[in-house]
Amino acid sequence: QGRLVESGGGLVQAGGSLRLSCVGSGRIFSYNTMGWYRQAPGNARELWAYITYDGRANYADSVKGRFTISRDTAKNTVYLQMNSLKPEDTGVYYCNTCPIRNDYWGQGTQVTVSS
Repeated sequence: QGRLVESGGGLVQAGGSLRLSCVGSGRIFSYNTMGWYRQAPGNARELWAYITYDGRANYADSVKGRFTISRDTAKNTVYLQMNSLKPEDTGVYYCNTCPIRNDYWGQGTQVTVSS
């Protein structure tokens, strides 16, 4: 089907690290730019990082230098390595294409960073 499945979230102290994974079908990943979106409580989803099909990455200013997005096309998987986590990084993290496709949204994975 066309849904994406995120995993890897959890509770971590400030300064810690997490690695998120997102798996989907080849139909979704092939030739698509993939992004990681964060939704903080009460806020809309924000695009925090994206990677093109040929591996070029871009980041929101708030995560630049701390987060790294990567993809494994053979595994239809996109990753988000998050280092030096801050309490303001807390939220539900989703992956989707860029631009988004509403029928691709998964359940997301919760990331909670304690101070």
